[in-house]
Amino acid sequence: MAIDTNAFVRDGKFHIEGADDGPLSDLTFVAKDLFDVAGHPTGGGNPDWARDQQVPQKHAWAVQTLLDAGASFLGKTITDEISLGILGENVFDGTPLNSAAPDRVPGGSSSGTVAAVAAGLADTGIGTDTGGSVRVPSSFCGLYGIRPTHGRLDMSGLMPQAPSSDTTGWFARDASTFARVSAVMLGQQIPSFQLKRLIIAVDAFGFAERETADALRPLVEKLSGFADEVIEEVMAPQGISVWGQAQRSLQMAEAWSTFKDWIDRTNPAFAFNVARGLLMGSMIPEVELQRAALMKQEVQGRLDYLLPSGSVLVMPTAPFPAPLKGLPISEQIPVRERILALCGHGGLAGFPQVNIPGATVDGAPVGLSILAGRNEDASLIALTKAMEEEQS
Repeated sequence: MAIDTNAFVRDGKFHIEGADDGPLSDLTFVAKDLFDVAGHPTGGGNPDWARDQQVPQKHAWAVQTLLDAGASFLGKTITDEISLGILGENVFDGTPLNSAAPDRVPGGSSSGTVAAVAAGLADTGIGTDTGGSVRVPSSFCGLYGIRPTHGRLDMSGLMPQAPSSDTTGWFARDASTFARVSAVMLGQQIPSFQLKRLIIAVDAFGFAERETADALRPLVEKLSGFADEVIEEVMAPQGISVWGQAQRSLQMAEAWSTFKDWIDRTNPAFAFNVARGLLMGSMIPEVELQRAALMKQEVQGRLDYLLPSGSVLVMPTAPFPAPLKGLPISEQIPVRERILALCGHGGLAGFPQVNIPGATVDGAPVGLSILAGRNEDASLIALTKAMEEEQS
């Protein structure tokens, strides 16, 4: 009997054939329910949002790009409400299955997409990453996943949350498929890559739980074999939690700005954590936002310094494996804050980051992340492909 992954939104399973002769014509894909698909509502994970929006008449750029490349579309997948979540639990649509660890959350907000790809229902899938929503699910479910360079991809037809941090990302179960999809989405062939310097972010490994850091060491050692030089460095001199707080302040304030008129007009229903985040975003003082904006400049400068061409930084994607499903709200909050702190650099600096699977803690996946300089996305993809090829 087939396992119910609860990956798709209601009435979200439908087929759109891709182009006949594209480079991805043998692949299938799904899309998070933030991406427009012509003739179908974009639900955004909240029934009040879905009822208030017009049905789109054209596909989002990311959907159209994959269709033009030959991939066939299989359906729209569950997202955390208005993409404001990191665990993957939606009070309206339920929790998609983490097939690698069924008693644990899949990670959000790209929860349905990661669940569908991890369970083998689709070859690849598109999600979004603002504060970690591709990177974290990739780690929790044992997939390859990418947050591309911010601003590199066309975001048309994508429901926004915090545009200064929003990105489109994608998942795959193996590095070869990941590379093929990445070549199409990035609009370039994946070149060979000479890794001159590998930087181990010692503060990021220290921020992770010891069991997670230890589980990732074999992957770090394998990666080190590709580098001319391996060094240890502090990624965030001001503190990882300080970087995380700056990103959270900017993101929450921007999310409030994005949704405040709709909230004022419709008074929608939200889960507590979503309502709490929006309320906090509405009350952040301007002076705090100014400080966070300055920190954003510092983070960009720091990563520019650490990551000249040919350099890659390595760190845990998340501080621990996926948490158990159904935690009380009081237990969820500190867990969410630790996850988001380790992801804060993504929205602040906008550099590309790829999750590499291959480690577990107590049977649950944990992922290793690699970061490179701005627009060096293809270099990261080449490195993941080289690692898989060496293993085979």
